[in-house]
Amino acid sequence: MDILHTKNATPSTAKQQLGPYQIESLIPEEQEASLTAYRVRIEANQVTAESYHKIAEECYYVLEGSGIAILDGKEHPLETGDFLRLPPGTRHKFTTGKQALVMLDLHTPGSRPNKDVYFTDKTPEGFTKNGSPSPPNLS
Repeated sequence: MDILHTKNATPSTAKQQLGPYQIESLIPEEQEASLTAYRVRIEANQVTAESYHKIAEECYYVLEGSGIAILDGKEHPLETGDFLRLPPGTRHKFTTGKQALVMLDLHTPGSRPNKDVYFTDKTPEGFTKNGSPSPPNLS
């Protein structure tokens, strides 16, 4: 496995729009080991769906902007420089006001939109239900 150093954005193919999240994978899937890393952007005036991870511990570092993290039902204001550590099972969602929120998002072990992501309500567009790939169409 190669050491990875990326000063600028990764190729545009690494960016995905998942519900109100724009995520940019900072480690190509074929090179990840036990960690995933993303740059996450949530535009102004958005609310994300509540999710949790059964296996992964997740850490967020706020790079730009502000918002509110709702962790297990409790609101926590966020601004540039804030850090969040979410043990497995922590229910979380975000709201933004007049500013977009940009965060570094790390998972260990790794988590992807189709792996170890569970929603307490409706699954947003782009994610798969209950952290598993969609079943094949057998018709």
